[in-house]
Amino acid sequence: MPAPDQGIQTSLDRHRYLSIPRTLIFLTREDRVLLLKGAPDKPIWAGKWNGVGGHVERDESVLAGALREAREETGLRVDDARLAGILHIDAGHPDCGVMLYVFVAEAPHGEPTGSREGDLRWFPRDALPEADLVEDLKIILPKALDRPGLSPPFFGRSYYAPDGKLTIAFA
Repeated sequence: MPAPDQGIQTSLDRHRYLSIPRTLIFLTREDRVLLLKGAPDKPIWAGKWNGVGGHVERDESVLAGALREAREETGLRVDDARLAGILHIDAGHPDCGVMLYVFVAEAPHGEPTGSREGDLRWFPRDALPEADLVEDLKIILPKALDRPGLSPPFFGRSYYAPDGKLTIAFA
């Protein structure tokens, strides 16, 4: 379908909610998960453990974006990843939110190297509950890792309730 037929309004004349596509990828090796501790100068998630990921560039698919982010942030090359879920994040902005594509990929060889994003560490799966994780990872990470290879992805919506409590509602 040509661009004019896509129904996309200009930013000055839009009447629809917009989403920013982002990726989150969990690299695994045997019974371990590679997490990134946010650099102290990061504006969000500084000092917290998170998966790797980031924005999707205009010229790439969400899978290509996840694989690129994994390579940039860990130095590890993975050739494929499994879509574990899609999470719509309501960040409180009236016009825009985040559509988070969550992937899992096996990284069988190589040693990870940190980046300006932060330090990396392999966590045994049984140590994850004690890790100082980004708040929503306590819910998302087990849901992503515990999906058998052919199971459908999870779908959810993340938001903060009026009482300030993080809520993730899954379909």
